[in-house]
Amino acid sequence: MFDTLSDRLASTFKNLRGKGRLSEADIDATAREIRIALLEADVALPVVRAFIKQVKERATGSEVSQALNPAQQVIKIVNEELIGILGGETRRLRLAKTAPTVIMLAGLQGAGKTTLAGKLGRWLKGQGHAPMLVACDLQRPNAVNQLSVVAERAGVAIFAPEPGNGVGDPVQVAKDSIEYARGKQHDIVIVDTAGRLGIDQELMQQAADIRDAVSPDEVLFVVDAMIGQDAVNTAEAFRDGVGFDGVVLSKLDGDARGGAALSIAHVTGKQIMFASNGEKLDDFDAFHPDRMASRILGMGDMLSLIEKAEQTFSQAEAEKMAAKLAKGPKEFTLDDFLAQMEQVRKMGSISKLLGMLPGMGQMKDQINNLDEREVDRTAAIIKSMTPAERQEPTIINGSRRARIAKGSGVDVSAVKGLVERFFDARKMMSKMAQGGGMPGMPGMPGMPGMGGGGARKKKQVKQAKGKRKSGNPMKRKAEEEAAAARREAAQAGNPLGLPQGGQDPQNFELPEEFKKFMG
Repeated sequence: MFDTLSDRLASTFKNLRGKGRLSEADIDATAREIRIALLEADVALPVVRAFIKQVKERATGSEVSQALNPAQQVIKIVNEELIGILGGETRRLRLAKTAPTVIMLAGLQGAGKTTLAGKLGRWLKGQGHAPMLVACDLQRPNAVNQLSVVAERAGVAIFAPEPGNGVGDPVQVAKDSIEYARGKQHDIVIVDTAGRLGIDQELMQQAADIRDAVSPDEVLFVVDAMIGQDAVNTAEAFRDGVGFDGVVLSKLDGDARGGAALSIAHVTGKQIMFASNGEKLDDFDAFHPDRMASRILGMGDMLSLIEKAEQTFSQAEAEKMAAKLAKGPKEFTLDDFLAQMEQVRKMGSISKLLGMLPGMGQMKDQINNLDEREVDRTAAIIKSMTPAERQEPTIINGSRRARIAKGSGVDVSAVKGLVERFFDARKMMSKMAQGGGMPGMPGMPGMPGMGGGGARKKKQVKQAKGKRKSGNPMKRKAEEEAAAARREAAQAGNPLGLPQGGQDPQNFELPEEFKKFMG
């Protein structure tokens, strides 16, 4: 959604790099380009004006003029102001002192409230809660059935005493749900309300009546991030008519320009709390303004990537794999390769994961053209091998390749290519495990569309081995300390070898071997 905005801002900042000093004309030109980029992204005009005014005031002050690198300081200012527009700090759900906590969802028809109720329920269940969905949308055809299906898929309870389709009193259902939740010991109640195609008095009155009946601890306004400027107008109407405490953005994976997301928190004064960025029930997470700003500016989102890794990878398995890789390349087998690749797949779309890495904006086309099904083909090839072949792939000759290709439904060249990529990946993984790196992602380097064939990669890795230490004693000491820190991170069992603790994720860079391996 923010690709166009990211590209415009990246080209704007590129013009600043290399300048030891910024003149007033440079700052004016940069501000003008940023203004155009924001307006093209459909950001509300009052928000653009406030943003540009703040950036110019800070950029013309001593904050930039006295900086060692003025260009980087301007980027830092834009990043901080972008975080401010998106709401500042991450806002968490307010839980009631006495259960159940009542969360009411409001918004227009088609915004995605019903699906989002299931996503929120699943997310809260993963946080250790026992949520229950309440079907109060009794007007829209099959809305109750839809919520029942979503609740079943999400693995959460549902309270739906009325069939819907115009039958039943939504206010009474909302009232009864609170006592039912207490009896069944559900600590969170999520009330799905009806919507309309547009703002009208009947919609506002029903939402207000449900709000008065259950006294919700949180009223969340669900807005379709793809409807552009009308999202801001609708949010203001709901704020004045019913009132809400936070915003949930749905369909953030769409191809709209994303200006509503940048405008809504600033215009309404209410923070974005959650974001839905896909069709699956687990494509949902808390909204972090600082991480979103980092993504827009092409600096990646390492913290979210680390959190996904920690949820997916077992600490014991990570330590076991790190120890195995440290012993030598031959300890890493195709079985391990398959297991690690399937673990990465559990983290979600590989293209989305790659998009979270810093600097991947320059490889946007390759990432977008990435064929996710290649992981399944690779798994099929490995599973068509015998245990001996997986343990020692060097025994795979021409006749074995033909048998494996027939068993997995691919060409012989695909089997040969996989084995070659595996040998390259094994060398790289072993080297990175000994000096720190990313031992959790062996499947990614061999993905098609990410550049380079096997022969070119071998040559590049070979050149990297001859890297010499710096002749500058201070620089050499810094390199040795960095290498020691990476080794400690690997020994600590970090599943991806990614930065933790006080290290700034925005300054994270891929190891040189990984950069070269990806072409």
